[in-house]
Amino acid sequence: MKIRPAQPVPLAQKRPLTQTRFGVEWTDDYAWMRDDKWQTVMREPDTLHADIRAHLEAENAYTETALSPLTALKDSIFSEMKGRLEPTARGVPMPDGPYAYFHFYREGDQHGVYARHQTAVETPEDEIILDCDTLAKGTKFFDLGDVSHSPDHKWLAYSVDDKGSENYQVFLRDLETEEVSATGIDKSAGALVWAADNRTLFWVERDENQRPYAVRFRDVFDAQGKTHTAYEEQDPGFFVSVGSSDDEAFIEISAHNHTTGEIHRIPSDVPQTPPVCFAPRQEGIEYSLNDVGGVTYILTNAPDEHGQTAVDFCIMTGTPGQTHHDWKIYIPHKPGRLILGMESFANWLVRLEREDALPRLVIRNMTTQNEHAIEMPEAAYGLGIKSGYEYATDTLYFSYSSPSRPGTVYRYDMSTRNRETVRVQTVPSGHVPENYRVERISIKARDGETIPVTLLARHDVKTDGSNPLLLYGYGSYGITIPASFRTNILSLVDRGMVYAIAHIRGGMSKGYQWYLDGKMEKKINTFNDFVDAGNALSALGWTSRGKLVAHGGSAGGLLVGAALNQDPDLFAGVIAAVPFVDVLNTMSDTELPLTPPEWPEWGNPITDEDAFHRLRSYSPYDNVTSRTYPPALITGGLTDPRVTYWEPAKWAAKLRAHQSGDAPILLKINMDAGHQGESGRYDSLKETALEYAFALDCVGLS
Repeated sequence: MKIRPAQPVPLAQKRPLTQTRFGVEWTDDYAWMRDDKWQTVMREPDTLHADIRAHLEAENAYTETALSPLTALKDSIFSEMKGRLEPTARGVPMPDGPYAYFHFYREGDQHGVYARHQTAVETPEDEIILDCDTLAKGTKFFDLGDVSHSPDHKWLAYSVDDKGSENYQVFLRDLETEEVSATGIDKSAGALVWAADNRTLFWVERDENQRPYAVRFRDVFDAQGKTHTAYEEQDPGFFVSVGSSDDEAFIEISAHNHTTGEIHRIPSDVPQTPPVCFAPRQEGIEYSLNDVGGVTYILTNAPDEHGQTAVDFCIMTGTPGQTHHDWKIYIPHKPGRLILGMESFANWLVRLEREDALPRLVIRNMTTQNEHAIEMPEAAYGLGIKSGYEYATDTLYFSYSSPSRPGTVYRYDMSTRNRETVRVQTVPSGHVPENYRVERISIKARDGETIPVTLLARHDVKTDGSNPLLLYGYGSYGITIPASFRTNILSLVDRGMVYAIAHIRGGMSKGYQWYLDGKMEKKINTFNDFVDAGNALSALGWTSRGKLVAHGGSAGGLLVGAALNQDPDLFAGVIAAVPFVDVLNTMSDTELPLTPPEWPEWGNPITDEDAFHRLRSYSPYDNVTSRTYPPALITGGLTDPRVTYWEPAKWAAKLRAHQSGDAPILLKINMDAGHQGESGRYDSLKETALEYAFALDCVGLS
């Protein structure tokens, strides 16, 4: 291993804070790393307490020095990754009446431009409507939250975050004069929705603790700039979002946590109308709405007339003001067939399903009620609907890729079933799918459950235990990692590493029950599945114990941390990006934006003694002990509102204090970014290149 711990090692001060709950006393030596004015730090990073800033800067300097022997490898990987990106990549123009809208990059662009062209012209010229690289000049961070054109195509509303804290400022651009005006809206959550009157703009506002809690609206041409409230959520355990129905007849306001939802609707042509609740929230019931031919179709897990809960979701029909008891079954529940989402058109209802860990599209003609499916003939692949603007159309756009095959976008005529390729992702430096081997295998977990694992390797790989392997996982919130094409990972695979995605419980690879079996009192299954996958891959010869590098981010960082505590000898190294590792403290801190809404996912350790003991039993930070740990690269972002910077900082300090071996524990905090890291398409590659160089060094391939 080329990495060598640099001197001096940053030794964080211990300032013990002792807490007692449910008769249990525990001490946190590093609680001081949480700035008491963290809300201000999110908006103004320069206000970070001097002691904390000094420690984080010392950690960054230590990590930079320790990783300096990998500079040439990192630069080489970056060049490879950049060489696989299309320098002038162009999105598919999505028609909306007289214009088609799209995004593309010019040579050297970090963020690209948004553009449109006329649909009635045979060879139309591009009209740039927003130049993101120009907007990003002079900023250390730039993220565009949303770009939304008015229905009459005369105005463009867009939102910008220049700190990484996910507080977006909203701007308005006149598409005729190109004049830009600031709206004064600066606590937006990002999303923007126009009403049908071409004057009224809706957005979600964050409160002082960063929680998206209210929907506001404004007549953007009102000289007084008066803001009105459409909806304000009183329960701190619920988040609020805003959108529009597929037919654009309604502004839709959603109040939700991870298990319960409620939708309110406002007629888009009368945007001052008070919102009407479609169906009042009921714990454990989720639903979304699509309209075709005057009928509202409801994707939901609500129980049917016999009281059978639709664990994997069904489709019902209903009207505003009814409860779920009044809804009628349209497409019944089928266990194991998870309905992921729907897209509606004037005469079509399209649903995205997953069964046996593979997705498919099902297209139903709402006049004849006949339906047909689109599936792909590969062992593992990703499939998705590309939402457009037009409702009265027979055209569906969808995307497809596999771990070895670049992405393709199809234009599909739902009536004739004619499929036309409109875009194929190119790899400028060259790519031959046949040079790679893709497999979907199943392994047995310790409790007998079967866990799917997707594998990508060179075609000449041998299953003799000699291969190093990167094991990736997430396993929370029902999020499923798709088996899609990722150009970056080829830099590891081409060097002889096997790439494996463990589709563990807590995601929804095998249906909604798969998610339920990896949360709350069953959360331990998530961590066990990941460790069991690593051991099974070793037993099958894909790798060997001590040759795996674990990789995960956010809640996937929790996964990595818990697996590290459970079986540290399994891994040659771990990479934890913005890791949610201080679970007990975070779920006890009601000021944090994600805490109350996350209790249905993890439990409430403040009031529930069982939840307290459960979280304390697996929280990575609370289960660090004196032992030999493998090398660890831990990253975070100073303005991250989702996983606050002090979680990775505290964890790194505690790991290092308890490390009985000599492997380095490295912390890198981005002082100018949040949860997503660097925002530019090339700058973000540099972060990935560093992680991959670290992974290769851990397994002796540097």
